[in-house]
Amino acid sequence: MRILLWHVHGSWTTAFVQGPHTYLVPVTADRGPDGLGRAATFDWPDSVREVPPERLRETEIDLLVLQRPHEFELARRWLGRRPGVDVPTVYLEHNAPGGPVPDTRHPAADRRELTVAHVTHFNRLMWDCGATATTVIEHGIVDPGSLWTGRLARAAVVVNEPLRRGRTTGTDLLPYFARAAPLDVFGMRTEGVAEHLGLGPERCRAHELTQRELHLALAGRRVYLHPVRWTSLGLSLLEAMHLGMPVVALATTEVAEAVPPGAGVVSNRLEVLRDAVRGFLAEPERARETGRAARAAALARYGLPRFLDDWNRLIKEVTR
Repeated sequence: MRILLWHVHGSWTTAFVQGPHTYLVPVTADRGPDGLGRAATFDWPDSVREVPPERLRETEIDLLVLQRPHEFELARRWLGRRPGVDVPTVYLEHNAPGGPVPDTRHPAADRRELTVAHVTHFNRLMWDCGATATTVIEHGIVDPGSLWTGRLARAAVVVNEPLRRGRTTGTDLLPYFARAAPLDVFGMRTEGVAEHLGLGPERCRAHELTQRELHLALAGRRVYLHPVRWTSLGLSLLEAMHLGMPVVALATTEVAEAVPPGAGVVSNRLEVLRDAVRGFLAEPERARETGRAARAAALARYGLPRFLDDWNRLIKEVTR
């Protein structure tokens, strides 16, 4: 198949393009949000090809994967084709609804010519898609390997734009957890987060790394902390589990499904999470055993083969 999708979510796309198809990604001269082209910080295979917008009308496309509401109009304008009518289309919904929950109407609601693919069962439950067909294809992770050493008695947090996203990503909770363990905050636009929160460098440091660098850095930290209040299901949480890290996470959205007993500590009681972080720092062997369980659980549920098989089934269904 020749599949057209915009480069929106680098981590998710990295897993998706491991399949057997040709993946076309629009590229513009400025490499802006609608034309990023191939990823610079993720390892993508040669089957991912850049296509300028002016060539899309003459390009053969078997499946269109939309991920943002404005891509409906973008596809009509750039391709000269109507999504779901002139070309088979799946709307991939990465996110939990933003509100008013639980009455949030999906932008692809009541479009019988489409299928909405959610990445978690929680999201499917909470979005109102009306008469549009829906399915769930849970995340898949390109296995980085069992890299955890935990040699640094520090907690790792991964969040993009923590200052802008604030309470959504639990940025306001970091000073509380910084009293239990020194934090390393990884992600895009994390610079200045420690100063903004009134934390000195001994309690909080920010880092912006490539994916491979991130995995190696995470693996050196004793425990992974996921303080996110409202998100679909952070891929960084699943990647940390693949690395063999013990995880401590808020019990929100899909987290309770993703982290089974024995793979970490999941709770909405902050004191329970704080004590868990302290406990893993104090007991490296318990952290190691918990991390092994986390890796086994992640491989079983979020392994790449299952993810690609699920997508291939859906692709066959919507293109037949």
